[in-house]
Amino acid sequence: MEILTFLQYTFIQKAFFAGSFVAIVCSALGLFLVLRKMSLIGDGLSHVSFGAIALGLFLGIYPFYIAVPIVMIASLFILKISEKARVYGDAAIGIVSAVGIASGVILASVSKGFSVDLFSYLFGNILAISTIEVVLSVMLSFVVLAVIYFFYWDLFSATFDEEYAKTTGIKTNFIHTLLTLLTAVTVVLSVKMVGIMLVSALLILPAVTSLQCAKGFKGAMIIAGFVSLFSVLFGITFSFFLDFPTGATIVMMNVFFFVLALIYKRLE
Repeated sequence: MEILTFLQYTFIQKAFFAGSFVAIVCSALGLFLVLRKMSLIGDGLSHVSFGAIALGLFLGIYPFYIAVPIVMIASLFILKISEKARVYGDAAIGIVSAVGIASGVILASVSKGFSVDLFSYLFGNILAISTIEVVLSVMLSFVVLAVIYFFYWDLFSATFDEEYAKTTGIKTNFIHTLLTLLTAVTVVLSVKMVGIMLVSALLILPAVTSLQCAKGFKGAMIIAGFVSLFSVLFGITFSFFLDFPTGATIVMMNVFFFVLALIYKRLE
């Protein structure tokens, strides 16, 4: 099949369009998360999204509408119990994550009617993305990117030196909350692309790949953006022609670029 014929399919155009936006958002946000050692929060919130999507299907409401607010509330809950209840961050993530998975499994067991739909979210399928999901993905991606743009220096300062950021008047608690909320939205956006099981890979791999090669933060952000974007575009293309699962192929493309970066660093 010729590449031009392949690009004429509407579902491929939707996947490329939505996937490109989500890829850029994941790469930008993932860099802050990795440098702040908050990578695990993406994994925890992806598990919460499983329960939220199950609740949406159980109530007959479009899962996106339920998942975004619930995962955002869960992200704030993680912050609060780690601050107020003297629980370490990874333990707080583990608690919320367990609640998300358990509630999703219980709802799936009770309903017995949407198990197929629910479990399709575990591994994602961006080739089946609907028009409304494309619109929501693009709109929410613009919101996340706009927030990162307007709070770039605050996020940058709080990431590298929190004490210095406080002395310069930056409200680090607010920035921490903002980063957590942005992560919640990004996790929900990414679920359709790579699935609940692999969302954290989309946040972590482009960031760690760029840190192997880049000389500065802006350089790392640009490299992470390209790695994430090309991983999605190549992943969708290869999965279509080779009949592989799309989400897993996108993640393996990210792994491929990470290995290339390691080789480049060793030869440098």
